Amino acid sequence: MDAIKTVGVIAKANVAKAAEIVPPLLEWLKARGITARCDLEVAGYAGSTGMPRAQVPEGCQFVIVLGGDGTLLSAARAIGGRNIPLFAVNLGGLGFLTAISQEDLYPELERALRGEHRIGHRRMLACELMRGQTSVASFEALNDIVVSKTAVAGMVDLVTHVDNHFVCSYKADGLIVSTPTGSTAYSLSAGGPIIFPTVPALSITPICPHMLTYRPVIVPDTSVITVLCQSADDAAYLNTDGQAGETLRHGDRVVCRRSPNTLRLIRPPRLLYFDVLRQKLKWGER
Repeated sequence: MDAIKTVGVIAKANVAKAAEIVPPLLEWLKARGITARCDLEVAGYAGSTGMPRAQVPEGCQFVIVLGGDGTLLSAARAIGGRNIPLFAVNLGGLGFLTAISQEDLYPELERALRGEHRIGHRRMLACELMRGQTSVASFEALNDIVVSKTAVAGMVDLVTHVDNHFVCSYKADGLIVSTPTGSTAYSLSAGGPIIFPTVPALSITPICPHMLTYRPVIVPDTSVITVLCQSADDAAYLNTDGQAGETLRHGDRVVCRRSPNTLRLIRPPRLLYFDVLRQKLKWGER
């Protein structure tokens, strides 16, 4: 790797730990001749000038994320398909994706600057909202694409196809299409399976279905998953990674397929996936 000259720094707002970490971190980078491009939250902690989050990755060799998985998902959207690794530091609670601890921040940064870091590649999921023959919106998600009822609605009716093969007409609170990365997020809460990150698969998980026989289904990630909204206008909502979406109308189609983009996550060299599961899910040690 070429010498690191520019990094981005993105942080969750209103976090006391971030306020403690940011000023010395920026000084640490400056002492090593590294330019930091900071979002507005980081600038607020440092008492300096920042920029909108979407502009931070421009020209960076990697981006430091201070927060939890939600902050990382926001940073992933800011990356926008660029080949820039994320150095994610967990300041929150569960944090499946933000695997670097506060205690390991500087040792792992030193390792990254020496080019000794390990990178995990996480495939993203593309989504297109079709209204008739017109594409009215498109999104990319790292975790999941969710069609769910709105606050005022009862259950929603969602007709689902995989590669034009009819799967099911779900009557439920919603439906989750998840990547392996997202299998430990909302899908897990809804009873979905844990999928190892490198398995080329997607999961389809109903949320509180009317029929208990509706179970999660795993399909190849080469599949095209189409969800047809049969509920009334404004009764269902399309949500991507819990951060962006659209209200649906009757007859809208949500088309999900594997994105050509992958997110690159800098990982601690000795931390393996099952280590994370044991730690985060409180699984018993051997």
